[in-house]
Amino acid sequence: MLKPCLVSILALLAGLAPAAGAPAPQETRYTFLFSGNKAGLLVTRVQPDGERVCTFEFNDRGRGPKTETRFRLGPGGIPVSERITGTDYWKTPVDERFELKGAKASWKNAAENGERQLNGPAFYLGLNAPPQEFELLTQALLAAPGGRLPLLPAGEAHIAKLDSRKVQAGGKERTADLYAVYGLGFSPSYEWLDAQHNLFAGISGWAAVVPEGWEGVVPELTKAQDAAEAARQKTLAAKLPHRPKGPLVIQHARLFDPESGKLVSETTVVVAGNRIQAVGHDGEVATPAGAEIVDAKGKTLLPGLWDMHTHLGDDDGLLNLAAGVTTVRDMANDIDKLQDLRRRWESGEAVGPRVLMAGFMDGPGPFAGPTKVLVSTEKEALDWVDRYAAMGYVQIKLYSSLDPKLVPAIAKRAHEKGLRLSGHIPNGMTAEEAVRAGYDEIQHVNFLVLNFLDRGIDTRSTGRFTEVGEHAAELDLNADKVKDFIALLKERGTVSDPTLATFEALYMAPANAVGPTYAGVVDRFPPQVRRAFVGGGLTAPPGKEQRYHDSFRAMENLVLALHKAGVTIVAGTDALCGFSLHRELELYVDAGFSPVDALRAATLVPARVMKRDQDLGTVAPGKLADLILVDGDPTARIGDVRRVVLTIKDGVVYDPAALYRALEVQPIQ
Repeated sequence: MLKPCLVSILALLAGLAPAAGAPAPQETRYTFLFSGNKAGLLVTRVQPDGERVCTFEFNDRGRGPKTETRFRLGPGGIPVSERITGTDYWKTPVDERFELKGAKASWKNAAENGERQLNGPAFYLGLNAPPQEFELLTQALLAAPGGRLPLLPAGEAHIAKLDSRKVQAGGKERTADLYAVYGLGFSPSYEWLDAQHNLFAGISGWAAVVPEGWEGVVPELTKAQDAAEAARQKTLAAKLPHRPKGPLVIQHARLFDPESGKLVSETTVVVAGNRIQAVGHDGEVATPAGAEIVDAKGKTLLPGLWDMHTHLGDDDGLLNLAAGVTTVRDMANDIDKLQDLRRRWESGEAVGPRVLMAGFMDGPGPFAGPTKVLVSTEKEALDWVDRYAAMGYVQIKLYSSLDPKLVPAIAKRAHEKGLRLSGHIPNGMTAEEAVRAGYDEIQHVNFLVLNFLDRGIDTRSTGRFTEVGEHAAELDLNADKVKDFIALLKERGTVSDPTLATFEALYMAPANAVGPTYAGVVDRFPPQVRRAFVGGGLTAPPGKEQRYHDSFRAMENLVLALHKAGVTIVAGTDALCGFSLHRELELYVDAGFSPVDALRAATLVPARVMKRDQDLGTVAPGKLADLILVDGDPTARIGDVRRVVLTIKDGVVYDPAALYRALEVQPIQ
């Protein structure tokens, strides 16, 4: 540890300009890529006095951070001070500090104000830190005994080297080594370091950071990193599923029938292979010889749940099945990544739900969505509809920067190909116009609210959130224009995928605590994951906090009005898989749905919307064996849907507690 006097000297030096003739700072520049497109810049400078200054900025559809971070390093390359200023992803001011004085560590940010007496090295992770912090962590772990370090405020990280590659660009060659860091999330975090252990590439989902001039190697490194993660998933897939050797018989269950809305007590269900063979009262259904028996007494048996709005990653396979979600609809993803994920889940190389795919499409521009499919002409748009149909996609999702003039032609071609059409409402268009142009479904309830607000709002930008937060509370559900619009949705059979859980997290989360969306489950998460849910909402302007809360309640009321009018509601989340689906159903009940209707929105209704109800959505002979067993009665207490004790997908049995443990999540008690 540094002595307090030395820390004070370093802090003093941080405020001094370099002397005349001092060497220039060492600078490294990185490109930030979003879905393969340049979206930002990371610049790191090592000052002559040793201070590291990192500026980081990117644009994600008008969102994105702009920060400056200053690090000073101590023994083992561990920061003894860190200061982050600027704005966060939602453009909220950031002023985050960490300092180590002697053995006392202290940190302060918008959500935390803590301190700790240390008895050894520990690494603080900032809430709004740039990618360079992860570089420093990997370097410190490589220098630490056993490759392990305690984390602040909580947890422990360790590191392992997985791969090494020679990569080339512009006539140059460099070595890139892949490391996995464990202890930060549900699964390992990956980092590519060069031969000197400096950051070479950070790749996560749609995002990547790589030195300027080396952007072309990202696909190669992504493929190698994906292969490493696939190998880890394959190991899990070898031990987590249970495949009965013969028939599986579930006895004494309370069976939920979404069609009638009733519970049928003392029910036996026989599963043979991946199909339901028989359903009936206990004693009336024969138990096949050699069958494996599940005693479901006191528990409720339901069809597997659906999440109709996901953006899948590797962790989401386990998260969904642990929560009883056996079918999902992916509403936008990298084409190759999604196809591979779906293939591995279907083949059993990895563990995950059934996947229905929606093809994502947007127009070019500064607010374009995270996709390589950017279309400007009718021909480009129709060619992509054809390509998506040929690849097995069942739906087209349009986004906010698309030219509204293209919508009717896209709708016509999609319907000719048997595909559904849905999405955001393109900027300059209203939800009513989109429905009349051929939309089968509208994602997100905010776009329904925007139908009644000023047409001048740029819905490509964060205005689609902030303007709704400001004005949704003013919505009069008895106004003729609102009733007429709801009647239009009913008449056209237009479906709503409201994603209420996403908007609760935006509008209802306090600045310095976990919001209601995850408050009931966050203590089960790994420590560093838990921190991400503290103060993670959209910060309301000063004095407008109650206004944002009222606007969220107005959005709930609108969804209830749709439901009462007979507009089809499907449960989708666009948020943390599994946990947010449970919350989505709780919010429907909070809005005024019956628990039975909330459960229908995640079982039979989506199966019908997606034309999969011959195989899924209810528990009946001949249907696919997608079932969940719940300890409780969610038809009376919707929160009991969280208490999944058994998941069966395609006849394969999973223990949710074991799935959660594989994610470092504590099983529900």
